[in-house]
Amino acid sequence: MKERGSEVDFSLYLVTDRGLSGGRPLEKIVRESVAAGVTVVQLREKDATAREFLEQAFSLEKIASEFRIPLIINDRVDIALACRAQGIHLGQSDMQCALARRIAGSDMLIGVSVSTVEEAVEAEADGADYLGAGPIFATSTKADALPAIGFDVLRAIRRAVHIPVVAIGGIKHTNAAEVMRAGADGVAVVSAIIADPDPGAAARRFRSEIDKNR
Repeated sequence: MKERGSEVDFSLYLVTDRGLSGGRPLEKIVRESVAAGVTVVQLREKDATAREFLEQAFSLEKIASEFRIPLIINDRVDIALACRAQGIHLGQSDMQCALARRIAGSDMLIGVSVSTVEEAVEAEADGADYLGAGPIFATSTKADALPAIGFDVLRAIRRAVHIPVVAIGGIKHTNAAEVMRAGADGVAVVSAIIADPDPGAAARRFRSEIDKNR
């Protein structure tokens, strides 16, 4: 469990959102941002049909394989298995981590979203390889986002578990350094890269701040 997560560079974790792409192809945004320093890509498709989701997953898996970084599929274990993605990410209302592990097998990375120490400890015990902790700051990216947990909870989660912790929620390049100093192993970014007219430049700004504070 711990070895799978420890082998991955979670420092700049991109979460996709086609609704923020401004009509641009998601493949173009992902390719430019990965070339500029994104180390993990999570495909999140809340409104797509299963076929649309799968087609997008196959497309992004090619890019991820080319750059030798993990592609993580949000929620859908079946899509992750079908496109041979490296991982699956689960929310608190999704399939339980232990059951996902039974279905996905021992090789697949599994991440779990958490907002409390209790959720973090439970996810690690259930076999999670990494955690998505947040929202750190208030965010409008997710309509159902929880209240911001802030740095104190992030630090407490970091102390409570042994697996990587990726911070998410309202993170911009201007506050990424502070998040890293609070103990995060990486920052997850949605709108600050996906919605930027130049995603490559946006990723480079994050990369610079992260590398100075790792």
